[in-house]
Amino acid sequence: MRETLKFVTVGHVDHGKSTLIGRLLYDTQSLPPDKIEELRKQSQTLEGEPEFAFVMDHLEEERRQHITIDTAQIFFKTPRRDYTIIDAPGHKQFLKNMITGSTQAEAAVLLLDAQEGLQEQTGRHAFMLNLLGVKQTIVVINKMDLVAYRQERFEQLKAEIMDHLAALGTEVASDMIIPISARLGDNVARRSDALPWYTGSTLLEALDRLKQAPDAVNHVLRLPVQDVYEIAGASVAVGQVAVGTIEQGQHIILQPSGQCAVVKEIKQYNQEKHRAIAGESIGVLLEQGETDISVKRGDIVCALNDGPDISHRLDAVVFWMDPEPLGLGETLEVKCATQQGQGQVSRIKERLNSATLEVLSEEATELCETEVACLTIKLAHPMATDPFEETPEMGRFVLMRHMKTVAGGIVALRSGDTATD
Repeated sequence: MRETLKFVTVGHVDHGKSTLIGRLLYDTQSLPPDKIEELRKQSQTLEGEPEFAFVMDHLEEERRQHITIDTAQIFFKTPRRDYTIIDAPGHKQFLKNMITGSTQAEAAVLLLDAQEGLQEQTGRHAFMLNLLGVKQTIVVINKMDLVAYRQERFEQLKAEIMDHLAALGTEVASDMIIPISARLGDNVARRSDALPWYTGSTLLEALDRLKQAPDAVNHVLRLPVQDVYEIAGASVAVGQVAVGTIEQGQHIILQPSGQCAVVKEIKQYNQEKHRAIAGESIGVLLEQGETDISVKRGDIVCALNDGPDISHRLDAVVFWMDPEPLGLGETLEVKCATQQGQGQVSRIKERLNSATLEVLSEEATELCETEVACLTIKLAHPMATDPFEETPEMGRFVLMRHMKTVAGGIVALRSGDTATD
């Protein structure tokens, strides 16, 4: 079975993301034959290179019509492996998708325009990648043709972006910063005579050197319960195994309630299984001797001796996405995995500009749109969480106000406040 690696493309508006994606699809022969022919005719008509952004315009139209193309994913392959491009329509949607788990990127391609350089949205995207634990980043300095392929301009931007990423705690290898022209195809899939001073990888070669994320199967068990069904007089908890494995006969603990149980049966599509692994959606029948066990949506099925943090408090890093500021003391709805409950913002320790990393204030009273904060949330009822660095699936959450998602956050550390109702 071939490897598949998911990566997200991000960058400031008009820095060439659509053109780059179109070029990648074209150069890897991943477009339908009619679209390739259309691009060839277009290039003949324009007496030059085709407009590869047209490819993305076409995909967007198909998305609107709900035809063929997934809302967030585009596919291509190299001899090395298959790739899924996660096309982020905007930083808010990207953050929301990543936090909720509907989109999971193992790596990122960050674009800079060789003329414009590091812009506000570039810095913001870099911050979010770091916040969300996307550690593998390739930086492409695009539109090198517009600066006459000057090496000194490339080296200047390379130093700037490396400094910026280092300030975030993200280390990018020098050979993962690549000069390209997506429009002309220079250094995307093929080397270019226009860059004789550059001896490093093409973008495709750099992608092929990325490492896949660690297998989620080799992790302690976390299975958020999505729903509970009564089948033949028994309560069957259903959900997707987030990480780890679950086996028939295994002793588990339900958190945050702390109830212990044994896995009596595992079912998938009405078929009995002895074992299920990360990514599989299953039904689980639990037993607890002669005592009835109460299972509900929001419970987390966990490994017996290696459970999550159970706490009335979240110490977190939050990215605020709503025009109306967050106020100190405000109560919001907190959603983590399948858990949901109210939480009050008891402390805004530090506010930061997400683009420049400037500390705006300490012990703040509000948080404004696109700002980031280290804050503390007091929960009305305890939740089961893991620090994001340990288990991303249990370490990310969203904040909601009036049924609208207004922020995404990650659990920064264990609270040390073990609690039960």
